[in-house]
Amino acid sequence: MKLTLRPLPGRRLAEQLREAGVEFPCGGEGICGGCRVRVLDGKIPVTEPMRQLLSPRELADGWRLACMAETSRPVTVEVEQWSIRVLSDEAGTAVEPRRGWGVAVDLGTTTVVAQLVHLETGEIEGIETALNAQARFGADVMSRIQHELRHPGDLRQVIRDQLGAMLRRLAAGRRISEVLLVGNTAMHHLFCGLDVAPLAGVPFLSPNTGEQSFGPDEMPWRAPTTFLPCLGGFVGSDLLAGVVATRLDRAADQQALFDIGTNGEIVVAWRRSLRCASTAAGPAFEGGRIRHGMRACEGAIDAVRLENGRLAPHVIGDTEPRGICGSGLVDAAARALDAGLLLPNGRLKESPLPLAPGIEITQSDIRQLQLAKGAMAAGMKLLARDAVRLRLAGAFGNYLHPGSAKRIGLLPEDVEVEPAGNAALRGARMLLLEPSSRQQRIRRILALTEHVELAADPSFQDVFAESMRLEPYRLR
Repeated sequence: MKLTLRPLPGRRLAEQLREAGVEFPCGGEGICGGCRVRVLDGKIPVTEPMRQLLSPRELADGWRLACMAETSRPVTVEVEQWSIRVLSDEAGTAVEPRRGWGVAVDLGTTTVVAQLVHLETGEIEGIETALNAQARFGADVMSRIQHELRHPGDLRQVIRDQLGAMLRRLAAGRRISEVLLVGNTAMHHLFCGLDVAPLAGVPFLSPNTGEQSFGPDEMPWRAPTTFLPCLGGFVGSDLLAGVVATRLDRAADQQALFDIGTNGEIVVAWRRSLRCASTAAGPAFEGGRIRHGMRACEGAIDAVRLENGRLAPHVIGDTEPRGICGSGLVDAAARALDAGLLLPNGRLKESPLPLAPGIEITQSDIRQLQLAKGAMAAGMKLLARDAVRLRLAGAFGNYLHPGSAKRIGLLPEDVEVEPAGNAALRGARMLLLEPSSRQQRIRRILALTEHVELAADPSFQDVFAESMRLEPYRLR
């Protein structure tokens, strides 16, 4: 998409780009290189951070960092950050008929999905998806929490305004009777206007993880609104809804539900109870802090195979590659291990490792992958030792190739793995459509659940360090 901007008094060009929808994955600090735009006409001067994060070839081709952009004359840039694969869910579910329309919302760190549901029939009458507008303040939850501590209320206003616009388009003049939201603990606090200071440091436990309800006059869409309770710590109501969707609380054997993202959340059915934990992986699986990382949208390398000892990428949209998304990064590491181009300790024999013209994997990228996958694998090893089945929730988990994830040691090789779709959204819709039993079901799940603080486990650091190796592992 082309965008022409003109300098405005007192306004940086970066602010105009942000308002136009350009993502600043690091919050605009010029440290990740994820907000690249290409100058088609005009001039954006090169800054020192741009020289550090962009290659001479990229600079010569017109690429600049949007968060550093300044100009004194009109400029036209190419922006390709809007189209992204967002996981929705349209599976059927039981209905307790009542009049009107309701909305189920999965408020994720990266994406927002809202479904308009006919409360009498259970039919989905509309779906709205979008990138979370809070991303302008940082790709991961800790960046946003730090911004909230400095500027209280900013993120609450941004997400409520965005969701208000989405719901107006969905409703199209119809009166919404109820809105039900789920999300991780940070999204819960930021949306509800709760104090995020307890989430900013050890032990990352907040006293305000319960259900939050709002009257019609408190929300732009003027309908009763409920944000469902978190399971504990950084394990949010998205995993609570996932438990509902997968019926994990009624599982007869040892099963686990794993949501892999910037924050890995896991719930395990264990001895007729539930144990949950979270582990911070950072944004690597969503393209953050990766040299040529990007979201899973057109132009992203999402899969890699091995051909004659070389890495051969697949690109979303069968177009020229612009970068690599999380599933492509995991694939590339797995195939590089197979070819002997990457050692289990994480050292690249050739650095950077070329994938496509202008796209390469650096030693720093592999380090970010090791940190992210090490945190996830450590959580699995400590919490799900006896699991025989693993359900993957969320977009990344559903687009991830299990064979590659097992090859690098992200997932255990001796456990059956299957995608669960957008379990958070499906669970939210199930609870929306069964209002009389909703609270009973939620109370039962909360009573069954024990939150485990992995960082407090004396063995966590050792298991984490061990799990950074890029090699398969087994739970049993």
